[in-house]
Amino acid sequence: MKHTPQEPTPNFWGYARNYLHDYLPHVRALAPRSIEAYRISLENYVNYLVTEQHVHRQDISFDHFERPFLKAWLAWMRQVKEYQPTTIGLRLSALKAFLGFASAEDLTLVAVYQAAKNIKAPTPPRKAIEYLQENETTAVLAAFDGKDLKSRRNRMLLILLYDSGARVGEITGLTLDDLKLERPAHLTLTGKGAKSRIVPLGEKTVEHLRVYLDEFHARSAAHRATCPLFYSWHRGQAIALSSDTVAAVLKKAGTLGREQCSSIPGNLHCHMLRKTKAMDLYKQGIPLPLIMQLLGHESMSTTSAFYAFATLDMMREAMNAATPAISDATTEMLSEDKIQLLYSLK
Repeated sequence: MKHTPQEPTPNFWGYARNYLHDYLPHVRALAPRSIEAYRISLENYVNYLVTEQHVHRQDISFDHFERPFLKAWLAWMRQVKEYQPTTIGLRLSALKAFLGFASAEDLTLVAVYQAAKNIKAPTPPRKAIEYLQENETTAVLAAFDGKDLKSRRNRMLLILLYDSGARVGEITGLTLDDLKLERPAHLTLTGKGAKSRIVPLGEKTVEHLRVYLDEFHARSAAHRATCPLFYSWHRGQAIALSSDTVAAVLKKAGTLGREQCSSIPGNLHCHMLRKTKAMDLYKQGIPLPLIMQLLGHESMSTTSAFYAFATLDMMREAMNAATPAISDATTEMLSEDKIQLLYSLK
Protein backbone atom coordinates (compact mmCIF):
# COMPACT_ATOMS: atom_id res chain seq x y z
CA MET A 1 0.00 0.00 0.00
CA LYS A 2 1.95 3.02 -1.29
CA HIS A 3 1.30 6.59 -0.17
CA THR A 4 2.30 9.86 -1.74
CA PRO A 5 3.95 12.46 0.53
CA GLN A 6 0.72 14.46 0.57
CA GLU A 7 -1.45 11.47 1.55
CA PRO A 8 -2.22 10.96 5.25
CA THR A 9 -1.30 7.46 6.42
CA PRO A 10 -4.08 5.52 8.19
CA ASN A 11 -3.16 5.07 11.83
CA PHE A 12 -3.13 1.37 12.71
CA TRP A 13 -3.05 1.89 16.48
CA GLY A 14 -5.92 4.37 16.36
CA TYR A 15 -8.10 1.98 14.40
CA ALA A 16 -7.13 -0.93 16.68
CA ARG A 17 -8.15 1.02 19.80
CA ASN A 18 -11.41 2.12 18.19
CA TYR A 19 -12.15 -1.44 17.07
CA LEU A 20 -11.53 -3.07 20.44
CA HIS A 21 -12.84 -0.38 22.79
CA ASP A 22 -15.72 1.14 20.85
CA TYR A 23 -16.88 -0.82 17.81
CA LEU A 24 -16.88 -4.36 19.23
CA PRO A 25 -18.41 -3.60 22.66
CA HIS A 26 -20.80 -0.77 21.75
CA VAL A 27 -21.73 -1.28 18.09
CA ARG A 28 -21.45 -5.05 17.80
CA ALA A 29 -22.38 -5.55 21.47
CA LEU A 30 -20.01 -8.51 21.77
CA ALA A 31 -19.37 -10.23 25.06
CA PRO A 32 -16.10 -9.41 26.88
CA ARG A 33 -14.75 -12.89 26.17
CA SER A 34 -15.31 -12.48 22.44
CA ILE A 35 -13.61 -9.08 22.45
CA GLU A 36 -10.67 -10.58 24.34
CA ALA A 37 -10.31 -13.25 21.64
CA TYR A 38 -10.04 -10.52 18.98
CA ARG A 39 -7.50 -8.64 21.10
CA ILE A 40 -5.36 -11.75 21.57
CA SER A 41 -5.31 -12.39 17.81
CA LEU A 42 -4.26 -8.82 17.03
CA GLU A 43 -1.60 -8.93 19.74
CA ASN A 44 -0.34 -12.23 18.35
CA TYR A 45 0.19 -10.64 14.95
CA VAL A 46 1.84 -7.56 16.45
CA ASN A 47 4.23 -9.76 18.44
CA TYR A 48 5.05 -11.67 15.26
CA LEU A 49 5.93 -8.43 13.46
CA VAL A 50 8.11 -7.31 16.35
CA THR A 51 9.95 -10.57 17.04
CA GLU A 52 10.16 -12.12 13.57
CA GLN A 53 10.00 -9.18 11.16
CA HIS A 54 11.91 -6.84 13.51
CA VAL A 55 9.39 -4.03 13.17
CA HIS A 56 9.28 -1.56 16.09
CA ARG A 57 5.82 -1.48 17.67
CA GLN A 58 5.46 2.26 17.14
CA ASP A 59 6.27 1.81 13.43
CA ILE A 60 3.59 -0.81 12.70
CA SER A 61 1.21 0.36 9.99
CA PHE A 62 -1.26 -1.10 7.53
CA ASP A 63 1.67 -1.61 5.14
CA HIS A 64 2.53 -4.56 7.38
CA PHE A 65 -0.84 -6.22 6.70
CA GLU A 66 -0.17 -6.98 3.04
CA ARG A 67 -0.24 -10.54 1.76
CA PRO A 68 3.48 -11.40 2.10
CA PHE A 69 3.40 -10.53 5.80
CA LEU A 70 0.17 -12.44 6.42
CA LYS A 71 1.34 -15.55 4.57
CA ALA A 72 4.63 -15.54 6.50
CA TRP A 73 2.64 -15.16 9.73
CA LEU A 74 0.53 -18.23 8.93
CA ALA A 75 3.66 -20.26 8.18
CA TRP A 76 5.23 -19.07 11.46
CA MET A 77 2.17 -20.10 13.49
CA ARG A 78 2.12 -23.53 11.87
CA GLN A 79 5.83 -24.35 11.71
CA VAL A 80 7.39 -22.46 14.63
CA LYS A 81 4.58 -22.09 17.16
CA GLU A 82 2.97 -25.41 16.10
CA TYR A 83 -0.55 -24.05 16.53
CA GLN A 84 -3.45 -26.30 15.61
CA PRO A 85 -5.22 -25.49 12.30
CA THR A 86 -8.31 -24.40 14.22
CA THR A 87 -6.30 -21.86 16.25
CA ILE A 88 -4.63 -20.53 13.10
CA GLY A 89 -8.03 -20.17 11.45
CA LEU A 90 -9.42 -18.23 14.40
CA ARG A 91 -6.41 -15.89 14.45
CA LEU A 92 -6.69 -15.22 10.72
CA SER A 93 -10.47 -14.70 10.87
CA ALA A 94 -10.05 -12.14 13.66
CA LEU A 95 -7.44 -10.25 11.65
CA LYS A 96 -9.65 -10.24 8.55
CA ALA A 97 -12.56 -8.92 10.61
CA PHE A 98 -10.40 -6.06 11.87
CA LEU A 99 -9.23 -5.22 8.34
CA GLY A 100 -12.85 -5.30 7.18
CA PHE A 101 -13.73 -2.76 9.84
CA ALA A 102 -10.76 -0.55 8.96
CA SER A 103 -11.53 -0.65 5.22
CA ALA A 104 -15.10 0.46 5.91
CA GLU A 105 -13.74 3.41 7.88
CA ASP A 106 -11.07 4.34 5.34
CA LEU A 107 -11.50 3.47 1.65
CA THR A 108 -7.74 3.57 1.08
CA LEU A 109 -7.56 0.30 3.01
CA VAL A 110 -10.01 -1.62 0.82
CA ALA A 111 -7.21 -3.11 -1.29
CA VAL A 112 -5.43 -4.39 1.82
CA TYR A 113 -8.63 -6.01 3.08
CA GLN A 114 -9.50 -7.57 -0.29
CA ALA A 115 -6.03 -9.07 -0.58
CA ALA A 116 -6.24 -10.50 2.95
CA LYS A 117 -9.72 -11.95 2.35
CA ASN A 118 -8.37 -14.43 -0.18
CA ILE A 119 -5.79 -15.93 2.16
CA LYS A 120 -6.86 -19.32 3.50
CA ALA A 121 -5.89 -20.92 6.78
CA PRO A 122 -4.87 -24.61 6.93
CA THR A 123 -7.84 -26.96 6.79
CA PRO A 124 -8.29 -28.73 10.13
CA PRO A 125 -8.75 -32.51 10.02
CA ARG A 126 -12.36 -33.55 10.27
CA LYS A 127 -13.14 -35.11 13.61
CA ALA A 128 -15.99 -37.35 14.61
CA ILE A 129 -18.70 -35.56 16.58
CA GLU A 130 -18.45 -36.06 20.33
CA TYR A 131 -21.88 -36.87 21.68
CA LEU A 132 -23.52 -39.22 24.15
CA GLN A 133 -25.31 -42.45 23.32
CA GLU A 134 -28.86 -42.87 24.60
CA ASN A 135 -27.90 -44.95 27.66
CA GLU A 136 -25.16 -42.45 28.53
CA THR A 137 -27.53 -39.49 28.26
CA THR A 138 -30.08 -41.28 30.46
CA ALA A 139 -27.44 -41.99 33.11
CA VAL A 140 -26.21 -38.39 33.16
CA LEU A 141 -29.70 -36.88 33.41
CA ALA A 142 -30.65 -39.30 36.18
CA ALA A 143 -27.37 -38.91 38.10
CA PHE A 144 -28.86 -36.70 40.80
CA ASP A 145 -31.35 -38.65 42.92
CA GLY A 146 -33.41 -35.64 43.99
CA LYS A 147 -33.17 -36.42 47.70
CA ASP A 148 -32.26 -32.86 48.64
CA LEU A 149 -32.91 -29.34 47.37
CA LYS A 150 -29.63 -28.86 45.48
CA SER A 151 -29.90 -32.30 43.89
CA ARG A 152 -33.38 -31.49 42.56
CA ARG A 153 -32.18 -28.16 41.18
CA ASN A 154 -29.20 -29.81 39.47
CA ARG A 155 -31.37 -32.51 37.93
CA MET A 156 -33.71 -29.92 36.43
CA LEU A 157 -30.75 -27.88 35.20
CA LEU A 158 -29.29 -30.82 33.25
CA ILE A 159 -32.66 -31.87 31.83
CA LEU A 160 -33.30 -28.37 30.48
CA LEU A 161 -29.72 -27.97 29.26
CA TYR A 162 -30.13 -31.12 27.15
CA ASP A 163 -33.72 -30.64 25.99
CA SER A 164 -33.21 -27.04 24.84
CA GLY A 165 -29.79 -27.56 23.23
CA ALA A 166 -28.80 -24.29 24.91
CA ARG A 167 -25.34 -22.88 25.42
CA VAL A 168 -24.23 -22.59 29.04
CA GLY A 169 -24.48 -18.80 29.03
CA GLU A 170 -28.01 -19.03 27.65
CA ILE A 171 -29.11 -21.32 30.49
CA THR A 172 -27.52 -19.23 33.23
CA GLY A 173 -29.11 -16.09 31.75
CA LEU A 174 -32.67 -17.48 31.85
CA THR A 175 -35.27 -15.65 33.90
CA LEU A 176 -38.80 -16.70 34.72
CA ASP A 177 -40.13 -14.41 32.00
CA ASP A 178 -38.21 -16.44 29.42
CA LEU A 179 -40.23 -19.53 30.28
CA LYS A 180 -43.72 -20.23 28.89
CA LEU A 181 -45.34 -23.52 29.86
CA GLU A 182 -48.72 -22.92 28.21
CA ARG A 183 -49.11 -24.73 24.89
CA PRO A 184 -47.00 -24.56 22.88
CA ALA A 185 -44.45 -24.62 25.71
CA HIS A 186 -41.19 -22.89 24.87
CA LEU A 187 -38.11 -21.01 26.08
CA THR A 188 -36.73 -17.71 24.88
CA LEU A 189 -32.95 -18.06 24.81
CA THR A 190 -30.67 -15.07 24.39
CA GLY A 191 -27.42 -16.08 22.75
CA LYS A 192 -24.39 -14.54 21.08
CA GLY A 193 -24.72 -10.89 20.14
CA ALA A 194 -27.81 -10.55 22.38
CA LYS A 195 -29.86 -12.38 19.72
CA SER A 196 -32.93 -14.24 20.95
CA ARG A 197 -34.57 -17.38 19.63
CA ILE A 198 -37.58 -19.50 20.58
CA VAL A 199 -36.95 -23.15 21.52
CA PRO A 200 -39.83 -25.61 22.03
CA LEU A 201 -39.95 -27.81 25.11
CA GLY A 202 -40.86 -31.49 25.30
CA GLU A 203 -43.83 -32.64 27.35
CA LYS A 204 -41.71 -34.53 29.90
CA THR A 205 -39.51 -31.49 30.40
CA VAL A 206 -42.59 -29.34 31.00
CA GLU A 207 -43.78 -31.80 33.67
CA HIS A 208 -40.41 -31.57 35.42
CA LEU A 209 -40.46 -27.77 35.15
CA ARG A 210 -43.87 -27.47 36.77
CA VAL A 211 -42.66 -29.44 39.79
CA TYR A 212 -39.45 -27.41 39.91
CA LEU A 213 -41.28 -24.07 39.75
CA ASP A 214 -43.66 -25.08 42.53
CA GLU A 215 -40.70 -25.75 44.80
CA PHE A 216 -38.16 -23.11 43.77
CA HIS A 217 -40.32 -20.21 42.53
CA ALA A 218 -43.58 -20.35 44.42
CA ARG A 219 -42.94 -16.83 45.76
CA SER A 220 -41.30 -15.32 42.66
CA ALA A 221 -44.36 -13.91 40.94
CA ALA A 222 -43.66 -10.38 42.14
CA HIS A 223 -40.30 -10.18 40.35
CA ARG A 224 -40.68 -12.52 37.39
CA ALA A 225 -38.76 -10.29 35.01
CA THR A 226 -35.54 -10.38 37.03
CA CYS A 227 -35.56 -13.66 38.95
CA PRO A 228 -33.11 -16.21 37.46
CA LEU A 229 -34.62 -19.59 36.67
CA PHE A 230 -31.63 -21.37 38.22
CA TYR A 231 -30.02 -19.72 41.22
CA SER A 232 -28.13 -20.08 44.45
CA TRP A 233 -28.53 -17.96 47.56
CA HIS A 234 -25.93 -15.31 48.38
CA ARG A 235 -26.51 -12.90 51.26
CA GLY A 236 -30.23 -13.44 51.05
CA GLN A 237 -30.35 -12.82 47.29
CA ALA A 238 -31.16 -15.32 44.53
CA ILE A 239 -28.08 -15.12 42.28
CA ALA A 240 -27.93 -16.72 38.83
CA LEU A 241 -25.59 -19.70 38.58
CA SER A 242 -22.24 -19.11 36.93
CA SER A 243 -20.95 -21.05 33.93
CA ASP A 244 -18.33 -22.64 36.17
CA THR A 245 -21.05 -23.88 38.52
CA VAL A 246 -22.96 -25.49 35.63
CA ALA A 247 -19.75 -27.14 34.40
CA ALA A 248 -19.11 -28.49 37.91
CA VAL A 249 -22.66 -29.84 38.11
CA LEU A 250 -22.22 -31.70 34.84
CA LYS A 251 -18.82 -33.03 35.86
CA LYS A 252 -20.33 -34.43 39.07
CA ALA A 253 -23.21 -35.91 37.07
CA GLY A 254 -20.67 -37.69 34.87
CA THR A 255 -18.89 -39.11 37.91
CA LEU A 256 -22.17 -40.33 39.43
CA GLY A 257 -23.48 -41.59 36.10
CA ARG A 258 -20.41 -43.77 35.47
CA GLU A 259 -21.46 -45.92 38.42
CA GLN A 260 -24.36 -47.09 36.23
CA CYS A 261 -22.84 -46.51 32.76
CA SER A 262 -19.06 -46.82 32.61
CA SER A 263 -18.85 -45.61 28.98
CA ILE A 264 -19.69 -41.99 29.84
CA PRO A 265 -16.72 -39.95 28.57
CA GLY A 266 -14.27 -38.63 31.13
CA ASN A 267 -14.12 -35.24 29.37
CA LEU A 268 -17.85 -34.64 29.72
CA HIS A 269 -18.59 -30.95 29.16
CA CYS A 270 -21.63 -28.76 28.67
CA HIS A 271 -21.25 -28.37 24.90
CA MET A 272 -21.39 -32.16 24.57
CA LEU A 273 -25.00 -32.12 25.81
CA ARG A 274 -25.80 -29.51 23.15
CA LYS A 275 -24.27 -31.67 20.43
CA THR A 276 -26.01 -34.74 21.81
CA LYS A 277 -29.41 -33.08 21.52
CA ALA A 278 -28.66 -31.97 17.97
CA MET A 279 -27.43 -35.41 16.95
CA ASP A 280 -30.49 -37.06 18.51
CA LEU A 281 -32.70 -34.77 16.40
CA TYR A 282 -30.57 -35.43 13.31
CA LYS A 283 -30.86 -39.20 13.75
CA GLN A 284 -34.63 -38.78 14.03
CA GLY A 285 -34.67 -37.19 10.57
CA ILE A 286 -35.07 -33.54 11.60
CA PRO A 287 -33.86 -31.32 8.70
CA LEU A 288 -30.63 -29.42 9.23
CA PRO A 289 -32.27 -25.96 8.85
CA LEU A 290 -34.47 -26.72 11.88
CA ILE A 291 -31.49 -27.96 13.89
CA MET A 292 -29.69 -24.78 12.85
CA GLN A 293 -32.59 -22.72 14.21
CA LEU A 294 -32.61 -24.69 17.47
CA LEU A 295 -28.88 -24.21 18.02
CA GLY A 296 -28.92 -20.54 17.10
CA HIS A 297 -26.33 -20.89 14.34
CA GLU A 298 -26.19 -17.85 12.08
CA SER A 299 -24.64 -19.77 9.20
CA MET A 300 -25.89 -23.03 7.74
CA SER A 301 -22.27 -24.03 7.17
CA THR A 302 -21.69 -24.05 10.93
CA THR A 303 -24.44 -26.63 11.43
CA SER A 304 -23.43 -28.66 8.40
CA ALA A 305 -19.84 -28.85 9.57
CA PHE A 306 -21.00 -30.68 12.69
CA TYR A 307 -23.92 -32.77 11.52
CA ALA A 308 -23.92 -33.15 7.73
CA PHE A 309 -22.10 -36.48 7.77
CA ALA A 310 -23.34 -39.75 9.24
CA THR A 311 -21.62 -41.75 11.94
CA LEU A 312 -20.55 -45.29 11.16
CA ASP A 313 -23.49 -46.67 13.11
CA MET A 314 -25.95 -44.50 11.18
CA MET A 315 -24.36 -45.48 7.88
CA ARG A 316 -24.48 -49.15 8.82
CA GLU A 317 -28.18 -48.94 9.61
CA ALA A 318 -28.92 -47.08 6.38
CA MET A 319 -26.89 -49.49 4.24
CA ASN A 320 -28.47 -52.58 5.78
CA ALA A 321 -31.92 -51.06 5.29
CA ALA A 322 -31.06 -50.36 1.66
CA THR A 323 -30.47 -54.03 0.78
CA PRO A 324 -33.89 -55.69 1.30
CA ALA A 325 -33.36 -58.04 -1.63
CA ILE A 326 -30.56 -59.87 0.13
CA SER A 327 -31.81 -59.56 3.69
CA ASP A 328 -33.13 -63.12 3.64
CA ALA A 329 -29.89 -64.53 2.30
CA THR A 330 -27.72 -63.38 5.20
CA THR A 331 -28.15 -61.77 8.58
CA GLU A 332 -24.53 -60.64 8.78
CA MET A 333 -24.13 -57.04 9.89
CA LEU A 334 -21.67 -54.88 8.01
CA SER A 335 -18.35 -54.88 9.82
CA GLU A 336 -16.14 -51.86 10.42
CA ASP A 337 -13.65 -53.22 7.85
CA LYS A 338 -16.33 -53.54 5.21
CA ILE A 339 -17.63 -50.04 5.83
CA GLN A 340 -14.12 -48.62 5.63
CA LEU A 341 -13.66 -50.51 2.34
CA LEU A 342 -16.81 -48.87 0.97
CA TYR A 343 -15.42 -45.48 2.02
CA SER A 344 -12.37 -46.10 -0.16
CA LEU A 345 -14.33 -46.85 -3.33
CA LYS A 346 -13.88 -44.15 -5.99
